[in-house]
Amino acid sequence: MGAIIRKVSHYLPEIILANRDLEKEFNDWSADKIEAKTGIRERRVASNNETSLDLAVGAAEIVLEDYDRDKIDFVILCTQSPDYFLPTSSCILQERLGLSTRVGAFDYNLGCSGYIYGLALAKSLIASGISRALLLVTAETYTKFIHPKDKGNRTIFGDASAATIIESSENEHIMEFVLGTDGRGAGNLIVPNGALRNRYVPGAPEIVDESGGIRTDNHLYMNGPEILNFTIEAVPKIVNDALQLNKKSLDDIALVIFHQANKFMLDYLRKKIKIPESKFYINMLTVGNTVSSTIPIALQDSLARGLLRAGDEVLLVGFGVGYSWGGCVVRI
Repeated sequence: MGAIIRKVSHYLPEIILANRDLEKEFNDWSADKIEAKTGIRERRVASNNETSLDLAVGAAEIVLEDYDRDKIDFVILCTQSPDYFLPTSSCILQERLGLSTRVGAFDYNLGCSGYIYGLALAKSLIASGISRALLLVTAETYTKFIHPKDKGNRTIFGDASAATIIESSENEHIMEFVLGTDGRGAGNLIVPNGALRNRYVPGAPEIVDESGGIRTDNHLYMNGPEILNFTIEAVPKIVNDALQLNKKSLDDIALVIFHQANKFMLDYLRKKIKIPESKFYINMLTVGNTVSSTIPIALQDSLARGLLRAGDEVLLVGFGVGYSWGGCVVRI
């Protein structure tokens, strides 16, 4: 039994944070400079009372339009910003969507590689016969982790969710996976305080980085140079291994969709790996880096633009926080 991506949708919060807004807050930034550096003109930000679960509901309701939700027998939710330590957000999602109590449901905590891992989990559940129609949701509100004066991370990250329906199929449309982990990089993209290792510290001292950005240990920290070094080393190998495992070459691939980290990094990787520009998709201009939702948002966007047709094969590659990475080939 194979698995196929049947539908993909995404949901964005209403608040828009444009580069012009950031320009007013940080005198040394200009809107054009931010866009040139990151490839991002604006991003969406969840409101104070809007959570990743709210975004998850938004994306799921869209993907379930004109779909028999009684067919859904499993729910998987990827998030690193859950509403609660417990209960599991996917359990609440099941109730808010009005799904059957016969569905299985669980959360998993991954960032930029989360969608790839979700597809691997979905394929496994379907191959084992546990599921026949699965709802995979990615939802993230990283902006709630970012210090208001952290000018670097505020230019990059946006909040969003995406929902994918994956069904059983006579033919396999979700091919083989390359997955990897290197926990030595954990400290290079981290929120140090707030969970059980280090509790949230009221009034934590401010830390000023080399560019003048400000954070505390209660906020998101990203070591940009080290993340870039990891990416430059890991991603070409992921691409090569995923193509070899699936007995494909770039000539067989209609489109390559990487995690939408930032335009500078993606352009560098495309040139290094020698991916034709016509086959390389970037779509972060109006949404930013939405972590686990970047790949499904880009996938839906490329489908809506008619860049992919039935039978086309897409190379999907996720990489980042953890360190964690994954790649696979999907046939539309």
